[in-house]
Amino acid sequence: MEHLSQLLVDAAGRHGERVALSLDDVELTFAQLREAAVAVAADLRRRGLRAGDRVALVLPNVPAFAVAFYGAQLADLVVVPINPMCKEREIAYFLEDSGARVVFAYDGEVADTVEAGVGRAADRDGDAGAEDAGAVDSGVAVWRCDERGPLGLIGADASPQPTRSAQDTAVILYTSGTTGVSKGAELTHRNLVSNARTTAAHITQIDEIDVIMGCLPLFHCFGLTCAMNAAFSVGARLTLIPRFDPDRALAVMKRDAVTVFAGVPTMYSALLNAAGDKAVPSLRSCISGGASLPGEVLRAFEAEFDCIILEGYGLSETSPAASFNVPESPRKVGSVGRALPGVEMRVVDAKGVDVPDGEVGEIVIRGENLMRGYWGRPDATAEAIPDGWFRSGDLGTRDGDGYFAIVDRKKDMIIRGGYNVYPREVEEVLYEHPDVVEAAVVGVPDEHLGQEVAAAVALRPGAVASADDIREYVREQIAGYKYPRVVWIRESLPKGPTGKILRRELRP
Repeated sequence: MEHLSQLLVDAAGRHGERVALSLDDVELTFAQLREAAVAVAADLRRRGLRAGDRVALVLPNVPAFAVAFYGAQLADLVVVPINPMCKEREIAYFLEDSGARVVFAYDGEVADTVEAGVGRAADRDGDAGAEDAGAVDSGVAVWRCDERGPLGLIGADASPQPTRSAQDTAVILYTSGTTGVSKGAELTHRNLVSNARTTAAHITQIDEIDVIMGCLPLFHCFGLTCAMNAAFSVGARLTLIPRFDPDRALAVMKRDAVTVFAGVPTMYSALLNAAGDKAVPSLRSCISGGASLPGEVLRAFEAEFDCIILEGYGLSETSPAASFNVPESPRKVGSVGRALPGVEMRVVDAKGVDVPDGEVGEIVIRGENLMRGYWGRPDATAEAIPDGWFRSGDLGTRDGDGYFAIVDRKKDMIIRGGYNVYPREVEEVLYEHPDVVEAAVVGVPDEHLGQEVAAAVALRPGAVASADDIREYVREQIAGYKYPRVVWIRESLPKGPTGKILRRELRP
């Protein structure tokens, strides 16, 4: 059965007493995780949720994420993961767009922000007629969680039996484009189960004795699929830290004898710089994605940690893994490997025609990992998948051996430390500042993060706002990784013949 919940059910059946996931001294075996997830599923059904309804998760990397995630899957619901660093305006948008009826939120500041976001949505939309006694004005219930799981959880008398098919949506992951409008990629059970099993079998090659380091955010597709779901698909252990810190990560890796690490390039640089005498003898394999890993970092890391790093490529829309260097094939440093089993990739020109090997074109993808489409946006779906092939927006090449390399981003997206930042979203906040008349956001090179977010602004006549004032204004409105650390003020911004601001001419 290709249903996400089956990954946990099968693991609990085969490896019930083995530790499934841990956070320092908090541990859950597969049997305990399944029991807690069943209780969540029962409570969600008591609240009147029906198959296909959406529930949001605003949780860091704590065991509660897996409990709520698999509980929702057992109840045949659609999970909407949200970055816990998001501010109330962002939370409000995701809840409104997805129509989520319940939000699992980490108790404390995160849950307070979520409740403010729910209230903000209610102020815009009016009272939606809450049916749940635990809901706020918009009809969205906020369910607070501690590290172990939802607070006030009631037990279940019987295990639920999911009925959704492999083609049904399991998760909506929000991503964005150059328009700045966040779109929800609908990933099916088949998409996610297939990608998790492919990761476990062909990339990391893990089994039940492995320990996976959970540094990647679980609300992101890379961490969700290639760490958590892949681990559970074979009964491996996932050890977590709520937020990446190189010293803590190294200590946990050494303590828990981690064998596989999944991360983005900035994590490898940070671990290498912090290593000292903290090398991890148990570490045998690492996978890297999210951005290009500098060759010097790869070689130095492998020498220091006596392991191998495998680079790959993917997007939220592809669940995410599409291509990877894999252990059984020759590795090409600087490439993102070949297309994975069940996935096809091509490099095409503007008309969708294949370009010769070695020439640059847009990477297009299809296969069992490809999303159903964008939630509630048929036009955007048709634009992204006009002929069954997903237009990635990334420029790349393919060599004669079938290995792909990413050359550049067709879109204006900024990748800051592995996080995607979309200029239009930041620009909209800048334009809300009363002193700003023009704004443009670009990525500038950064030695540690790959790219840093930078903003050029022109002020209204007589305005006295400083660069620091504008930076702090944006910082209060959006997640911490998005606001521009670099802000410069100009009399006007460069424009083309049509009046469009020319980002490529903007530099500090």
